[in-house]
Amino acid sequence: MEDPLDNKAAEDIKEALENNNQALAVAKIQEYLEKKKNTPLNIAVTGEAGSGKSSFVNAFRGLDDGDDGAAPTGCVETTMEVTAYPHPNFPNVTLWDLPGIGTTKFPADKYLKHVGFERFDFFIIVSSNRFRENDVKLALEIHKMKKKFYFVRSKIDNDLRDEERRMKKKKSQFNAEKTLKEIRENCTQGLQQQHVESPQVFLVSSFDLHLYDFPLLGKTLGRELPAHKSHALLLAMPTISLEVINKKKEAFQSVIEPWALLSALGAAIPVPGLSLVLDVEVLVGAVTGYVIGFGLDDPSLRSLANRSNVPLDDLMKIIVSPLAAKETTRDLVMEVILSFGSAAELTTAEVVFRWIPLIGTPVAMVSSSVFTYKILNKILDMLAEDAQRVFERALGLKTPV
Repeated sequence: MEDPLDNKAAEDIKEALENNNQALAVAKIQEYLEKKKNTPLNIAVTGEAGSGKSSFVNAFRGLDDGDDGAAPTGCVETTMEVTAYPHPNFPNVTLWDLPGIGTTKFPADKYLKHVGFERFDFFIIVSSNRFRENDVKLALEIHKMKKKFYFVRSKIDNDLRDEERRMKKKKSQFNAEKTLKEIRENCTQGLQQQHVESPQVFLVSSFDLHLYDFPLLGKTLGRELPAHKSHALLLAMPTISLEVINKKKEAFQSVIEPWALLSALGAAIPVPGLSLVLDVEVLVGAVTGYVIGFGLDDPSLRSLANRSNVPLDDLMKIIVSPLAAKETTRDLVMEVILSFGSAAELTTAEVVFRWIPLIGTPVAMVSSSVFTYKILNKILDMLAEDAQRVFERALGLKTPV
């Protein structure tokens, strides 16, 4: 889905450059990048006590239960008030842990007003068993309010383990796919019997997000959200599949051109050996976003090592980029730029820009933009490949780049 913000920003920036108003162009680019970075996304998560909703809130944010900033978990209701849990790396994305509707004195319609439903972009209703009457009443009220809702059947790993144990006792063959199908059908039929039309139920384990239906849930949310909200969701999504890594790469690529132009227009630093100048601080901002978005920053790698039981050193050994697991500084970015060798191929204008009017724009500015554009693409390629290698090592997979 195309974001109207992209087209409007491109038109405004091209117009500023055509009028030789570089200051306005810089301001417009900065405004656009800030909007892309700070688009708010508010996700409401509700369910009965012990349903696993708080663990879901934590897992979505890349945290383990018990980590600093994690939502408290337990078999008794630990959420008595609406509580906001911003994503640790993308604070514009907030998961809201709502008290279960059964723990309040409010009926479904009053419950939504009590929790402030207007602020939420969509609702996730979590259950570790059958969805109850209160869940259905809430879903129907959400629908009346013209908001989206999604059913998540949690703790699927426990169900499979229990069923396998039961089959062994009966000396029967355990079939995981058959069990998952039965659970999904059981939930779906139960909701249909309570007058929920065409319910979608996503089977999830908060301890193994790459398994079962969490990837499908992410894909569904991305498809049904407006483009700017979908972009925010994607960047905050845990790196749970090769598809997510590739989509994040595409999202980062979509804003390389304005980053490149901003670098060419900004407070310039000469690149040794080149007749080009760059705003390296701009590059630091872009690259920092790539490292964090792919989960290659030090806290994310440590968390992944803990969750996957793969030693951190093993993950670090397969990382090629010098940018991973380090603070992204001007010196480090310049070191990486210079390591790419010949600049001739990086300054050849083979790029078709949406944002820069090639007629009337100084040649030096175009050349600097092309250079930065290609540098950022090379860095992005390198980090995306590292993200895939880390993903494969953590999960013991082998998939082609």
